[in-house]
Amino acid sequence: MKKKFNIIQSTCIPINIDNCNTDLIIPARYLASTTRDPKFFGDAFMHDLRFDDNDVPVSDFVMNQPEFVESPSEGVHEIIVGGHNWGSGSSREHAALAPLYLGIKAVVAKSFARIHKANLINNRIIPMEFVNAQDYDGISLLDELKMEGIQDALVNGTVKIKNLTTGKEFEAKVDLTDKEIEVIKVGGRLNYVKTNN
Repeated sequence: MKKKFNIIQSTCIPINIDNCNTDLIIPARYLASTTRDPKFFGDAFMHDLRFDDNDVPVSDFVMNQPEFVESPSEGVHEIIVGGHNWGSGSSREHAALAPLYLGIKAVVAKSFARIHKANLINNRIIPMEFVNAQDYDGISLLDELKMEGIQDALVNGTVKIKNLTTGKEFEAKVDLTDKEIEVIKVGGRLNYVKTNN
């Protein structure tokens, strides 16, 4: 069982793409792998936007910016910030496993595709939606975000997020059922099944 956490504080990866589908999050050719190697998922995550057909980095993609490439990655970037309908398309669980093994703890998006949102929850990643979608515009690559009172937010349905880099604050909704809250609290669906059998 994963230790409960009440604060998430880390730099973020803003990917402002509406309808970012699961095939963009992790391309289908990676699905046959049984590895749980974080480097594998690090290479696979958003691969076809990060690299061209010759596997050359696409210079204007957010994760290829010098400040991201040169920053330490493991255990640093725990928050993805996304656009509308994040995780649309097919219901592949690997699209939630990829950010999980990258160390992601929360995805803050303008809205979520229903099935992908459920997959994030099952993999103990908290989906949060901007109360005001325009707050996305105040977030830049590697801004440090801090969320406090996570355990209360799961129940109360709202979390305040402070951008420590800019000093601004905004709110996000945490819209979960009682069962989904319990899944998050016990560390994912596998732990939930074990504790309820």
